[in-house]
Amino acid sequence: MTADDYFAIQNILFSYPFALDAGDFDAVGELLGDALVRSGGAIIADRNPAAVARSFRDWVLTYADGTPRTRHMLANVMIVPEGEGRVRVSSYVMVFQQAEDGPLQPVIGGDYLDRLEKRDGNWRIVERTMGNDLVGDLSRHGRDLGTIRPTRANGARPLAR
Repeated sequence: MTADDYFAIQNILFSYPFALDAGDFDAVGELLGDALVRSGGAIIADRNPAAVARSFRDWVLTYADGTPRTRHMLANVMIVPEGEGRVRVSSYVMVFQQAEDGPLQPVIGGDYLDRLEKRDGNWRIVERTMGNDLVGDLSRHGRDLGTIRPTRANGARPLAR
């Protein structure tokens, strides 16, 4: 892998928070459109951009400005090559929100486990597992809070074989 590959992979990973925080669920769908997407142990979409977008649109509350008034912060990104044109990526996520007259606060935290493949010269997410084990006040963030099942995507030892 080249440095350009690492930069491209990071840019794809960081595109997700920007799209989600902008309320651009169609862009989230395109970004994860080639992926099997799991959250809380359940499959929410299987290589279907429209299903990904619908899943987020149906769950995430948006406000007058069209956004969920959030900032998804990715950290501790670890990229591990798994052969030619394939990588596994582990990262932490913490979501902050300030909705309407509420305080700025962390609302949920967890981790992602992604698998990416280089296809026709471009890196694509082909599998995303989202875990959320730190759950705060989601009443201004999501529509069906009963769907949140505290889980870890990476377990206690990220990327352990």
